[in-house]
Amino acid sequence: MAKKEAPQEPASADAKPAGKMKLIILIVVVVLLAVGLSVGGTWFFLHKSDGAAEAEAHAAAEPAVPVKQAAIYEELVPAFVVNFKHQGRARYMQVSVALMVRDQVALDALKVHMPVLRNRLVMLFSGQDFAALMTPVGKEMLRQQATASVQELAEKETGKPTVEQVLFTNIVLQ
Repeated sequence: MAKKEAPQEPASADAKPAGKMKLIILIVVVVLLAVGLSVGGTWFFLHKSDGAAEAEAHAAAEPAVPVKQAAIYEELVPAFVVNFKHQGRARYMQVSVALMVRDQVALDALKVHMPVLRNRLVMLFSGQDFAALMTPVGKEMLRQQATASVQELAEKETGKPTVEQVLFTNIVLQ
């Protein structure tokens, strides 16, 4: 039994220095972590106030970004009614149109040219294919064509596109 006890003593003697070494390493890590956190916290709070002052100075230096104006809708009354032939039958289309603009002054300038605008839209609507207009894609394509036509007229007459979108508020095909 003496032989069995002898080997256990050196193992326990080695364990004590390893335990002390782990304790020393743990204390060093905790101290380094505490120092790092205090330095980081100090840096954060000192630079936070500098960043706020810098952001205020930067905001004052830049010109104000224009805010998008509220939309204004102008309903074109009366509704457009056009007729065309499809497979030998007379077909009719009634379209209620609204213009979406963001500038009232530009809209007022465009209202002077309303007869030309209505003429363009009547010609555009009457030249459509009935079968294509039966699909949602065909109606959307017509709306985009109407928007492009109105924007082209507005650009020509007033110098800027003015109309953001042409909207169909009602469309009836018969």
